[in-house]
Amino acid sequence: MQTYEKLLLANKEWAHKKNAEEPEFFDRLLKVQRPDFLWIGCSDSRVPPDVITQTQPGQIFIHRNVANLVIHTDLNVLSVLQYAVEVLKVKHIIVCGHYGCGGVRAAMTRHSFGLINKWLRHIKDIYHLNQAELKAISTDEGRLNRLIELNIIQQVNNLAETSIVQREWQKRDAPQIHGWVYDLSNGIIKPLVEISAGQPLNDDIYQYDNII
Repeated sequence: MQTYEKLLLANKEWAHKKNAEEPEFFDRLLKVQRPDFLWIGCSDSRVPPDVITQTQPGQIFIHRNVANLVIHTDLNVLSVLQYAVEVLKVKHIIVCGHYGCGGVRAAMTRHSFGLINKWLRHIKDIYHLNQAELKAISTDEGRLNRLIELNIIQQVNNLAETSIVQREWQKRDAPQIHGWVYDLSNGIIKPLVEISAGQPLNDDIYQYDNII
């Protein structure tokens, strides 16, 4: 049996078990989704959002990419963001990275990885802006984990600086944005930062006055 065939068998087993435990489960999922959360996380296979938060299908709207980045020219993440806040009306956006992130680790080196260099450049910029703090940390692992935290904080700021989020803040004082980091060594999520409607941005040049 091929590995992928095991996934199909596991799916059938799960669906049969779920239907037996909750006969209304799949009927409920057929209705319009109304999740409270948008999760922007890392693609790392060791950080499944629903597992580490014990949530069910329909509770979290999920977008994942390498190193959980929110880039203003990335139409993928911006499309997810717009749909989540304008259509689904999520109450919270969570940016969740994790310690030991391979994408951040790669960005800290001078090695060329090909196409992904373009993506990792955004993390290198964060390193550059915070190099005094990072170079003062005595261990490689300590510097890595602090850059992971700084990256999460930057992505939270990037979200707050979008016209998508600011337009929704004007309409309903939501969503609240959270920056979390997940520890692979113990399974615990640590909150790092929160931004809500009405809080000043890092620089008012990012504040839009005439959002349409």
